[in-house]
This record gives sequence, structure tokens and C-alpha cells, in this order.
Amino acid sequence: MELLKEKFALVTGASRGIGRAICVVMAQNGADVAGVDIDPDAMAETAKLVEAEGRRFMSLKADVCEMDEFEASVRSVMDGFGRLDVLVNNAGITRDNLLIRMNSEEWQSVIDINLTGVFNGVKVAARPMMKQRSGSIVNISSVVGLLGNPGQVNYSASKAGVLGITKSAAREMAKRGVRVNAVAPGYIKTRMTEELSDDARKALMSNIPLNRLGEPEDVANVVLFLASGLSEYMTGQVVSVDGGMAM
Repeated sequence: MELLKEKFALVTGASRGIGRAICVVMAQNGADVAGVDIDPDAMAETAKLVEAEGRRFMSLKADVCEMDEFEASVRSVMDGFGRLDVLVNNAGITRDNLLIRMNSEEWQSVIDINLTGVFNGVKVAARPMMKQRSGSIVNISSVVGLLGNPGQVNYSASKAGVLGITKSAAREMAKRGVRVNAVAPGYIKTRMTEELSDDARKALMSNIPLNRLGEPEDVANVVLFLASGLSEYMTGQVVSVDGGMAM
């Protein structure tokens, strides 16, 4: 069953990891996909995988921190696909440091991309989706936004802020048929977690009841559920995909 048949989706941070997995899962379920990244050349593999599923892929260069660039991306989707059914705000970075050592650049760069980028996406997608009286926005937060984490005050604050955006936007947009939900991943196998030492990995595992790191596809499948009609009576919700860390 193609859960997103004849739907059109835009995914930020689409060049690797969770973003790439989301693009592929959506294509497998019938959607044409536009990927947004600051380096469009890095999306070549994502494009290849989406097109292998017989779906169209649109590669768009944009800095999600810049409202005008996000607006241009949505215009490109509307011009190319004719509508926007799904937005996934996935782009994010880390700049870890202890609070007393964290400088202004480390703080602001994470807030700009992880939080302002989500605000920009929700704001820009709101107009065409509310005009259509349909649409699903899925914001990628983090278990760290729920629990906090030493050395990640900036990241935790940004991801907690994403939850506030999600719930407020969901209340504003529900009457126009637009749903806004969030996914809070735990520790997922990505380039960042691959760089962990064995000791750090063991320490992580001790806090995960399911005793494994998640796969990007674990997150992508939940995003698919929230983007599709299977969740049509859900809005303003936060779904943790964390192996039980935040239960």
C-alpha cells in the first residue's frame, strides 16, 4: 500500500542519515520528494535512491536559517509539483560544549539552524497548506529536548523549542486541516554516533532499554506514519523513537 500516493513532500537536511532515509521511505510509499540542503551536490545519492523507486526528486539549495531561501524552496516545489502535502523539518547540527565553556557562536549557530530553521519552514509551508486545507508537517526534535544532556545546552534548548513550535502551530493550523507533529529520536546510527568511542557507546547502551542504537529507518517509518492518513486524527503530538530512553 502506497501511503503517500500522489503526494509531494519537502525534506530538509536530505543529504544523509535520517533525512535521506525519510526521503527514500516516502518515495517507496508513492511520494515525489524535494530535498533541501546547503550543499545540493551532497544529495546525489539521495536523488539516486529516490529515483530508483520510480519517483521524482528535486534537489534544492537553501540555508534553512534564511527565510527568503526557504520561501524560494517552497516556491520551487509549488512550481514543480503544483502543491505541498508534507514538510519534514529535519536539518540540524550540534556544537557540543559544557555550559561554562560554550561561546556565543556555538550557542547561536545551533539555535539558528535547529530552531529558527524549523520556524521558517513551518511559517512558509503554512500558507499553501492552509489554502489547500490539508497538509502534514513533521518536525524532528530529539530525546535530548525532553531529558536534557550534559554538554548540549544549546542543542537541548533548540530541540525543546521545536516542541513548543509544534504544539503552538498545531493549535493555530488545525481548523484549516493542517496537522503538525514532532518526532523525538534517541541515539540513531549516523555519522555522529559512528565517531563514538567503545566506552562512550557502552555508556549509551546502559541508558537504552532496547539495548541498541536506532537505525535511520526507525525514525523514517514514524515520520511516514505521521505524514500519512494513518495518523489523520493526530496533531500537536511528540512521538519518541528512542529505544525506551524517555519512557
